[in-house]
Amino acid sequence: MGLQALAAKNTLLPADAERVESAFQVHLSKLASEATADSSAKRSQVQHRDKRRRRTGVDKTVLSLPTPRRIRDREHVKSVAKQPCLVCGRRPADAHHLRFAQSPALGRKVSDEFTVPLCRGHHREAHRCGDEGGWWEKIGIDPTAAARVLWLRTHPLPAILGQRESKLQNEPNLESSPP
Repeated sequence: MGLQALAAKNTLLPADAERVESAFQVHLSKLASEATADSSAKRSQVQHRDKRRRRTGVDKTVLSLPTPRRIRDREHVKSVAKQPCLVCGRRPADAHHLRFAQSPALGRKVSDEFTVPLCRGHHREAHRCGDEGGWWEKIGIDPTAAARVLWLRTHPLPAILGQRESKLQNEPNLESSPP
């Protein structure tokens, strides 16, 4: 059908052909602007939906197989590095992240709560061995227990028992009343 219209256009006078051509260009520009507006509106909707999704996120801790949390605390890592090497007692030490303590994640270290102090030599040795868990077994040290102790030094647990006792004592319905 387009070829027939083109052939009919060629039979018009030059002024009429220009009017048809300009009307055709106006129609094409309207179609192009509508398509651009539609695509930009769709792009805007997708971006808004993605931003909303990123803001809210998904709380994966409530899943039946939750993903391990990866806590970052620079101050804790600095305090671990101030401790003597867990193996030989030398200083200075590096804060070593226990790679076997959490399941691997793409390009992410384990949580900072699983860090222990190692001197530079032992730190390199731990990274060079193929089986870090086996390396620690061979040395005879449980690094996860040491990491837990260090974590609790910088992040002490709240005194729940003390708080609960004081709360119970203040509640009037728990006091014995005479009959």
